[in-house]
Amino acid sequence: MSAQPVNPNLAPDHVTVFIDGVELAAPKGSMIIHAADKAGIPIPRFCYHDKLAIAANCRMCLVDTEVGGRGAPKPSPACATPVMDGLKVFTRNDKALKAQRNVMEFLLINHPLDCPICDQGGECELQDLSLGYGRSVSRFAERKRVVADEDLGPLVATEMTRCIQCTRCVRFTAEIAGTYELGGMQRGENLQIGTYDGKPLTTELSGNVIDVCPVGALTNKVFRFRARPWELIARESLGGHDALGSNLFHHLRRGDVMRTVPRDNEAVNECWISDRDRYSHQGLTADDRAVRPLVKDGGEWREASWEEALTRAETILRDNAADQLGVLVHPATSNEEGTLLARLADALGTGNLDHRIAQRDLSDAAVAEAFAMPVAELDKADVVLLVGSNLRHEVPLLHHRVRQAWTRGAKVYVVNPVDFDFTFDIEDKAIVAPSKIAATLQVAELGDALRGAKHAAIIVGAQAEGSAHAADIRKAAAALASSTGASLCRIPQGANALGLTRAGVLPSSRDANAMLAEPRGAYVIYGIEPGLDFADQAQALKALGAAQVVAFSHFACQSTRQVADVILPIGALAEIDATLTNLEGRDQQATAAGKLPGDARAGWRVLRALGGAMDLAGFDFTDLAGLRAGLQGKTVQVAASAAPVVDGDGLELAVTQAIYRVDGLTRRAAALQSHPLNVGPRIVLHPDDAAANGVTDGSMAKVANAVGTATLQVAVDDRVAPGAAWVESGYGATAALAAGKVKVVAA
Repeated sequence: MSAQPVNPNLAPDHVTVFIDGVELAAPKGSMIIHAADKAGIPIPRFCYHDKLAIAANCRMCLVDTEVGGRGAPKPSPACATPVMDGLKVFTRNDKALKAQRNVMEFLLINHPLDCPICDQGGECELQDLSLGYGRSVSRFAERKRVVADEDLGPLVATEMTRCIQCTRCVRFTAEIAGTYELGGMQRGENLQIGTYDGKPLTTELSGNVIDVCPVGALTNKVFRFRARPWELIARESLGGHDALGSNLFHHLRRGDVMRTVPRDNEAVNECWISDRDRYSHQGLTADDRAVRPLVKDGGEWREASWEEALTRAETILRDNAADQLGVLVHPATSNEEGTLLARLADALGTGNLDHRIAQRDLSDAAVAEAFAMPVAELDKADVVLLVGSNLRHEVPLLHHRVRQAWTRGAKVYVVNPVDFDFTFDIEDKAIVAPSKIAATLQVAELGDALRGAKHAAIIVGAQAEGSAHAADIRKAAAALASSTGASLCRIPQGANALGLTRAGVLPSSRDANAMLAEPRGAYVIYGIEPGLDFADQAQALKALGAAQVVAFSHFACQSTRQVADVILPIGALAEIDATLTNLEGRDQQATAAGKLPGDARAGWRVLRALGGAMDLAGFDFTDLAGLRAGLQGKTVQVAASAAPVVDGDGLELAVTQAIYRVDGLTRRAAALQSHPLNVGPRIVLHPDDAAANGVTDGSMAKVANAVGTATLQVAVDDRVAPGAAWVESGYGATAALAAGKVKVVAA
């Protein structure tokens, strides 16, 4: 064979290959399947996945090859055979087709004939390829093997007899999730895929094994036996539980959301979604869903017409206009709804408007900011610093990006009050109480590590942003980024906090903390569950309970009924057309999927009706297109409030959001509440602090501070910083506590 390249005009890092007679240029080191896919030439496969390492297990992609006029003695797997200059590949000649058909026959030897009852039927890769490469009659007459199923938890159902040992699920948990929970046991025909210890999957990305499984071995336990794929209609939507805004499809049948699957977007979530985004749609059908307008008369609730409910709301707002009115907005509210709420506040003459309801320290008037580094580039960073963040629970797919950076050689540093579980190694960590985080960021060694990097990122998370010392931490992080040239990435506290900031849902008079500390005569609360969503629940319930409250709500829950005077039912994100802005400033649109329950309406429609009835400026549009045509950014001179008081004795409280208790939908998703990561309300102490306070692991303790009192189970863990106590929010039992200092005594 000549040493001269086939095509001398080709770039030096490319070679010329011929696939089914088509001349192609392919990068050196790539595989035949990569070149074929790029050219649109189909090659059957099962074990290959473009996001996973190559295994070459299934051999379904066998092709015939020829180099220099000499044919290969046997077919080659296209996924594991690198291209070379002058390589000829035949995917459809007699040799290749015979090999592919023989492999298909082999894979079907033990596969059960249960397509009619399999949830994968209709979108099964094995089913599809068997039509092209399978035999009409099996030659296998022996007894098929049977594999016992494992319980992988409340999210993933198993039928392991169907497994073809492609190991996609194994590679996913090892490479993407980083939990190494699935593996192959035994050998040969006895090989079985499962968990060695028989425990359920604990990764927050477990549902993705359903998507990567090419057969019906792993299916959606929540969706199981509820519908056929061909009965479903797909609607484009977004994940509304963190600031990443993962792209997804809601699949619906007759207006009901049946399941949620990922939608590819390499710039955001690639082809994955978190379990939180996948299963939260269960909460749409909760028993306490707000389905009809409700008004309170004499302390008793009754159903009302929309006209009566809007009239009641109008009366409350007119009687308490200007400074007597406070408007509190959930940070997952859409841009359209946020814009109308800002117009409503302006028209009523109040500057008491805020969406930062879960942040305790706003003394620096901090607002959400876009990431200084695009999400798609984060996995190329060479140094990452995590500050006050349980990133794996906070934004699971952002944690995945950091893991990908680590696998490429990046060093990860951590400054946290708790040594949280991550799926990557930590170069160095400082586990300190929340009050010491800001000072720790000024350590010279940390600055040197960031300064020596080409692409460094500082990620500031929810524990820092929601801390009683948040202003100091933000200042220290900004100074560190400025002095080292690192990209500052503050995670917005809410799925659409950045969009609401740009829409002007911010205070020019009193922020969220100030308008609760200085109670107003009336409040509008939008999309909020009053008993669980505020930074200081006790203060919020006291202020709201003494005022007149108009609640735009997805749920008529107990805490909403306790404080509201009128409840206006509105649609959740999965049920409305909406625009959200993610953490890197990317505007993304969701399309209405599920039908609105009962008499509920899209929030923008209710706001338009209310603004129109009050004859307010900015509410004269007639449809969503008209509303969107008028959307524009609004600059607000943000008012700051006093810094929270954290004096006194006791342990510093480090508060993080429980992964499946972040909002009303996740709290009502039964499958998520059964997940092993949902550990329940508790207080976690360092062993030294537990001993000093006379409590032991598993015992009950009374936890008290100036804000409230709670009785919680104690967990003792040396991962918690000495002098600190770790509590997860989102539970009624922990709602009475804010981020300050607490005293712990045995119950």
